[in-house]
Amino acid sequence: QVQLVESGGGLVQAGGSLRLSCAASGIFFSSNAMGWYRQAPGKQRELVADTSSGGRANYAASVKGRFTISRDNAKSTVYLQMNSLKPEDTAVYYCYTERPGYSKLWGQGTQVTVSS
Repeated sequence: QVQLVESGGGLVQAGGSLRLSCAASGIFFSSNAMGWYRQAPGKQRELVADTSSGGRANYAASVKGRFTISRDNAKSTVYLQMNSLKPEDTAVYYCYTERPGYSKLWGQGTQVTVSS
């Protein structure tokens, strides 16, 4: 059974930093793409960042230069380091995993709130 467990969310002031973690189990982690989406109240879920099985990273324009995605295959964990946070980064952040030919599988989400 696939499980994705996110942690690291919380309340932070604008300009601050948080690091999200997503621990995966039940998958062959090193073969899967991993990433993060977020969903703010009243808005659609949007891609924040992803990393291929080979470690290539991709970022939304709104977070490029501020957020860094990384993966530790030995720990089956993907991270999202978020710096210079803005109030508009406030959202529920969801980890996902994906491999070719299969649908994305999602974690339960972790709340990030950035106060001004």
